[in-house]
Amino acid sequence: MTDSDNAAERPTGDGYQVVDFSQIPAVPCPCGRSRRALADVAGFPGTIHLTHIESDARLHFHKQLTETYYVLQCDAGAQIQLNEDLMDVRPGMCIVIFPFTRHRAIGNMTVLNIVLPKFDPADEWLV
Repeated sequence: MTDSDNAAERPTGDGYQVVDFSQIPAVPCPCGRSRRALADVAGFPGTIHLTHIESDARLHFHKQLTETYYVLQCDAGAQIQLNEDLMDVRPGMCIVIFPFTRHRAIGNMTVLNIVLPKFDPADEWLV
């Protein structure tokens, strides 16, 4: 089934797209589990993921993708590693991760991840 076949992503009117993340199956990723939307929507230049990050996220990078994490919730003491830097995170923070930046989350958190261009699983490089 493609994303466009998924009832969670069918257009519901002219000029807009509605996504119900609760209807999109979660898939494994280096950070935990991600629900990926809008991959097959031609008029949208990226994808949007609802990602549940586990405390054992793996350090990785992308050669083509820019990710924007908007932190929805996180445990106390949660951090993100960006190259050699560690940064405390809290709900409401937004972090833009450019290509070739090694990154991983430390601690449990849920992020809305906006990926440009469209997500490509072949562009995940574990460190």
